[in-house]
Amino acid sequence: MSRTISIDPVTRIEGHARISLQLADSGAVEDAKFHLTQFRGFEKFCEGRPYREMPALTARTCGICPVSHLLASNKACDDLLAVTIPPTAEKLRRLMNLAQLLQSHALSFFHLSSPDLLLGWDSDPAKRNIFGVMAKDPELAKQGIKLRQIGQTIIEMLGGKKIHPTWVVPGGVNEPLDSDKREAMLNMLPEALTIAKDTYALFKTMVPTFKDEAEHFGTMQTMFLSLVSPKGQLEHYDGFLRLKDAQGRIVEDRVPPSDYPRIVGEAVEDFSYMKFPYYKPMGYPNGIYRVGPLARLNNAESCGTPFADVALAEFHMLQEDSGPVRSSFHYHYARLVEIIFAIEMMQRLLKDTGILDTRVRAHARGNRDEGIGVSEAPRGTLMHHYKIDEAGLITWVDLIIATGHNNLAMNRSIKQVADAYVDGNKLSEGMLNRVEAVIRCYDPCLSCASHAFGQMPLSIELKDASGTVIDRLVRDA
Repeated sequence: MSRTISIDPVTRIEGHARISLQLADSGAVEDAKFHLTQFRGFEKFCEGRPYREMPALTARTCGICPVSHLLASNKACDDLLAVTIPPTAEKLRRLMNLAQLLQSHALSFFHLSSPDLLLGWDSDPAKRNIFGVMAKDPELAKQGIKLRQIGQTIIEMLGGKKIHPTWVVPGGVNEPLDSDKREAMLNMLPEALTIAKDTYALFKTMVPTFKDEAEHFGTMQTMFLSLVSPKGQLEHYDGFLRLKDAQGRIVEDRVPPSDYPRIVGEAVEDFSYMKFPYYKPMGYPNGIYRVGPLARLNNAESCGTPFADVALAEFHMLQEDSGPVRSSFHYHYARLVEIIFAIEMMQRLLKDTGILDTRVRAHARGNRDEGIGVSEAPRGTLMHHYKIDEAGLITWVDLIIATGHNNLAMNRSIKQVADAYVDGNKLSEGMLNRVEAVIRCYDPCLSCASHAFGQMPLSIELKDASGTVIDRLVRDA
């Protein structure tokens, strides 16, 4: 008789999810699904709000990556204003975005994934966490905490607080950078770069020991989507969309972010509250692609900073043929390259002579009824799309979240890992941990990704202070 294995919850990720594995009578895995089980609905409850509230509202989708939403939302609002923000404001926004990248990638690698890499897939789950890492390698754990602290501190110095800063505003930023803060930031970065380079060097020595995982953790044929600069370099704030196929051939290039609806469609399934974006010309589900650090490095011709360019060249050597790096296991490697890039680029920005200019905001009223903002969040390409009425109130919102772009790929990946490692006749915890671990490669942010109603059954109750139900919304699948 067929059986279903439920991994609930999926651990060491942001948000709430479970994995279901459907077993045949023989014990082989017939099907695998990744279920986002939390519902939030930001796209709907933002309707009717003034567009200027959108950056602060959408930043509340997550406490891990509020800066990413703050930037994409403000870029959409810039579009509504029909303004070009001052050059210094763009540099300062880039600086905050890179600090966000640093702290988020450090969290993913050191806190969430290193327990598997350092302690082992089959190690005691009670110890397979950041506390186990502290016991095994205290210095590595301290370095991870320090890197994240530096990123968070720079965010706080720019925005006034580490979580949900409101410093980025439609038209630019609301306060220029002063020389004391600049010097303080510059003084932090050499230590950060040393930690990043040391960690990268350590991980390079570990990669050969995970050859089997690299061969089975999400190696399916997909395309890769990201922003690139006008010169084709690694980009996180602006630029154009580029899409490459599984052989490394450019499918779409120099696509203006405002033209994303031409190439990105969205589907829903009845087993998840997360949408399934896909490449429109190929249809669903054939238009599967991946985003995030793996895609960005596959699409970039160079990073444009010294140490990151060396690391990028070594990254491409992970793939034995001439195509892109295909294994999702190498998201970990790509994150470490991007950490180095983020630190080097922050140093460059802070040394720019114009970074202290006081002209940091363009003022205007709403001049368009539709605005689109696209940037690169740590987890991948983030799209905010708004429509407003004549009063400046939001009438329609579409948020295509980085984690959502990877939804098809995550589902394919858990099936591939389950096929390789799970035997229903002699289950072990380590087998199931590997299935979870491939999800951690993508570093999903599920609070961000849960927005649309989709097709799952939904029951919401509103209760008064005594616990009496005063209203109920029930929607069938």
